[in-house]
Amino acid sequence: MRTAHTRIRSLAAKPGFSVSRPAFTMIEIMIVVIILGIIAAITIPQFSNASHQARENTMRDCLRYLRTQVTVFKAQHRDVPPGFPGGSLGATPDAPTFLNQMTSYSDELCNTSVTTSDVFHFGTYLSSMPANPLTGATGVWVVNSNTMPAPDQTQPYGWIYNAQTLDLIANVQGTDANGVPYSTY
Repeated sequence: MRTAHTRIRSLAAKPGFSVSRPAFTMIEIMIVVIILGIIAAITIPQFSNASHQARENTMRDCLRYLRTQVTVFKAQHRDVPPGFPGGSLGATPDAPTFLNQMTSYSDELCNTSVTTSDVFHFGTYLSSMPANPLTGATGVWVVNSNTMPAPDQTQPYGWIYNAQTLDLIANVQGTDANGVPYSTY
Protein backbone atom coordinates (compact mmCIF):
# COMPACT_ATOMS: atom_id res chain seq x y z
CA MET A 1 0.00 0.00 0.00
CA ARG A 2 1.44 3.29 -1.05
CA THR A 3 0.98 6.36 1.09
CA ALA A 4 0.47 9.86 -0.21
CA HIS A 5 3.94 10.83 0.99
CA THR A 6 5.60 8.00 -0.93
CA ARG A 7 3.59 8.85 -4.05
CA ILE A 8 4.71 12.54 -3.92
CA ARG A 9 8.33 11.47 -3.51
CA SER A 10 8.08 9.17 -6.49
CA LEU A 11 6.43 11.90 -8.57
CA ALA A 12 9.15 14.41 -7.60
CA ALA A 13 11.78 12.02 -8.89
CA LYS A 14 10.28 12.13 -12.40
CA PRO A 15 11.79 14.68 -14.76
CA GLY A 16 9.75 17.84 -15.28
CA PHE A 17 7.82 17.50 -12.04
CA SER A 18 8.45 19.65 -8.99
CA VAL A 19 6.92 19.78 -5.59
CA SER A 20 6.12 23.24 -4.35
CA ARG A 21 7.17 24.03 -0.82
CA PRO A 22 5.98 26.95 1.26
CA ALA A 23 8.39 29.90 1.04
CA PHE A 24 8.54 33.57 1.97
CA THR A 25 7.55 36.09 -0.65
CA MET A 26 9.70 39.06 -1.45
CA ILE A 27 7.14 41.38 0.22
CA GLU A 28 7.32 39.41 3.48
CA ILE A 29 11.12 39.57 3.48
CA MET A 30 11.04 43.33 2.80
CA ILE A 31 8.63 43.88 5.71
CA VAL A 32 10.96 41.99 8.08
CA VAL A 33 13.97 44.02 6.90
CA ILE A 34 12.07 47.30 7.38
CA ILE A 35 10.99 46.28 10.90
CA LEU A 36 14.58 45.36 11.82
CA GLY A 37 15.75 48.73 10.46
CA ILE A 38 13.21 50.58 12.62
CA ILE A 39 14.27 48.64 15.72
CA ALA A 40 17.94 49.40 15.00
CA ALA A 41 17.17 53.11 14.50
CA ILE A 42 15.50 53.20 17.92
CA THR A 43 18.07 51.23 19.92
CA ILE A 44 21.44 52.35 18.53
CA PRO A 45 21.17 55.97 19.79
CA GLN A 46 20.21 54.62 23.22
CA PHE A 47 23.37 52.50 23.32
CA SER A 48 25.42 55.54 22.29
CA ASN A 49 23.86 57.64 25.06
CA ALA A 50 24.45 54.84 27.57
CA SER A 51 28.16 54.73 26.76
CA HIS A 52 28.45 58.50 27.25
CA GLN A 53 26.66 58.23 30.59
CA ALA A 54 29.03 55.43 31.56
CA ARG A 55 32.01 57.71 30.79
CA GLU A 56 30.44 60.46 32.91
CA ASN A 57 29.96 58.03 35.81
CA THR A 58 33.53 56.81 35.41
CA MET A 59 34.72 60.41 35.59
CA ARG A 60 32.80 60.91 38.84
CA ASP A 61 34.40 57.76 40.26
CA CYS A 62 37.88 58.89 39.19
CA LEU A 63 37.38 62.27 40.82
CA ARG A 64 36.11 60.66 44.04
CA TYR A 65 39.13 58.35 44.15
CA LEU A 66 41.65 61.10 43.31
CA ARG A 67 40.21 63.39 45.98
CA THR A 68 40.35 60.60 48.55
CA GLN A 69 43.98 59.85 47.73
CA VAL A 70 44.95 63.54 47.96
CA THR A 71 43.30 63.70 51.40
CA VAL A 72 45.10 60.53 52.57
CA PHE A 73 48.44 61.92 51.34
CA LYS A 74 47.86 65.16 53.23
CA ALA A 75 46.89 63.31 56.43
CA GLN A 76 50.05 61.18 56.30
CA HIS A 77 52.45 64.02 55.51
CA ARG A 78 52.11 66.55 58.34
CA ASP A 79 49.17 68.33 56.65
CA VAL A 80 51.15 68.99 53.45
CA PRO A 81 49.13 68.24 50.31
CA PRO A 82 50.79 66.59 47.32
CA GLY A 83 52.54 68.77 44.77
CA PHE A 84 54.82 70.79 47.06
CA PRO A 85 58.50 70.03 46.35
CA GLY A 86 60.27 68.70 49.44
CA GLY A 87 57.05 69.02 51.41
CA SER A 88 57.61 72.77 51.78
CA LEU A 89 54.43 74.85 51.78
CA GLY A 90 56.61 77.84 50.84
CA ALA A 91 57.57 76.20 47.54
CA THR A 92 55.46 76.44 44.41
CA PRO A 93 53.56 73.21 43.74
CA ASP A 94 53.98 71.66 40.31
CA ALA A 95 52.63 68.78 38.25
CA PRO A 96 55.79 66.62 38.13
CA THR A 97 56.08 66.74 41.92
CA PHE A 98 52.38 65.97 42.33
CA LEU A 99 52.61 62.95 40.02
CA ASN A 100 55.84 61.71 41.63
CA GLN A 101 54.43 62.00 45.16
CA MET A 102 51.18 60.27 44.22
CA THR A 103 52.79 57.38 42.29
CA SER A 104 55.86 56.70 44.49
CA TYR A 105 56.54 55.69 48.06
CA SER A 106 57.24 58.60 50.37
CA ASP A 107 58.52 59.49 53.79
CA GLU A 108 56.91 61.83 56.29
CA LEU A 109 58.64 64.85 54.69
CA CYS A 110 57.24 64.12 51.19
CA ASN A 111 60.54 62.81 49.79
CA THR A 112 59.93 59.96 47.35
CA SER A 113 61.39 56.60 46.42
CA VAL A 114 60.43 53.98 43.85
CA THR A 115 60.77 51.23 46.49
CA THR A 116 59.26 50.88 49.90
CA SER A 117 61.43 50.76 53.03
CA ASP A 118 61.27 51.56 56.72
CA VAL A 119 61.71 55.26 55.82
CA PHE A 120 59.59 55.36 52.65
CA HIS A 121 56.54 53.57 53.97
CA PHE A 122 53.71 55.82 52.75
CA GLY A 123 52.05 55.33 49.37
CA THR A 124 51.74 54.60 46.59
CA TYR A 125 48.49 56.48 46.20
CA LEU A 126 48.05 55.98 42.46
CA SER A 127 49.57 53.44 40.09
CA SER A 128 49.37 56.15 37.42
CA MET A 129 47.35 59.26 36.74
CA PRO A 130 44.05 58.08 35.29
CA ALA A 131 42.89 59.38 31.94
CA ASN A 132 39.89 61.68 31.89
CA PRO A 133 37.15 59.38 30.51
CA LEU A 134 35.58 62.15 28.43
CA THR A 135 38.73 63.62 26.87
CA GLY A 136 41.33 60.87 27.21
CA ALA A 137 43.87 63.37 28.60
CA THR A 138 45.97 62.11 31.53
CA GLY A 139 47.94 65.14 32.66
CA VAL A 140 47.20 67.28 35.66
CA TRP A 141 47.31 71.06 35.72
CA VAL A 142 48.52 72.11 39.19
CA VAL A 143 47.53 75.63 40.20
CA ASN A 144 48.44 77.53 43.34
CA SER A 145 45.88 80.24 43.99
CA ASN A 146 42.75 80.79 46.05
CA THR A 147 40.49 80.24 43.04
CA MET A 148 40.09 77.46 40.51
CA PRO A 149 40.54 78.33 36.85
CA ALA A 150 37.79 77.45 34.45
CA PRO A 151 38.26 74.24 32.47
CA ASP A 152 40.19 74.83 29.27
CA GLN A 153 40.18 71.87 26.90
CA THR A 154 42.78 73.53 24.68
CA GLN A 155 45.25 72.56 27.41
CA PRO A 156 46.60 68.97 27.36
CA TYR A 157 45.40 68.20 30.88
CA GLY A 158 42.68 65.82 31.99
CA TRP A 159 42.45 67.24 35.50
CA ILE A 160 42.93 70.52 37.35
CA TYR A 161 44.30 70.42 40.91
CA ASN A 162 44.51 73.40 43.25
CA ALA A 163 47.16 72.70 45.88
CA GLN A 164 45.96 75.57 48.12
CA THR A 165 42.29 74.61 48.29
CA LEU A 166 42.69 70.86 47.52
CA ASP A 167 40.06 71.21 44.80
CA LEU A 168 40.38 68.68 42.02
CA ILE A 169 38.11 68.93 38.98
CA ALA A 170 37.91 67.50 35.49
CA ASN A 171 39.25 69.67 32.71
CA VAL A 172 36.05 69.38 30.69
CA GLN A 173 33.84 72.21 29.54
CA GLY A 174 30.09 71.84 29.21
CA THR A 175 27.34 70.03 31.06
CA ASP A 176 26.05 66.49 31.37
CA ALA A 177 22.63 65.26 30.20
CA ASN A 178 21.04 66.69 33.37
CA GLY A 179 22.51 70.15 32.84
CA VAL A 180 25.13 69.77 35.61
CA PRO A 181 28.47 71.39 34.70
CA TYR A 182 31.31 68.88 34.57
CA SER A 183 33.42 71.28 36.61
CA THR A 184 31.08 70.74 39.60
CA TYR A 185 31.40 66.96 39.69
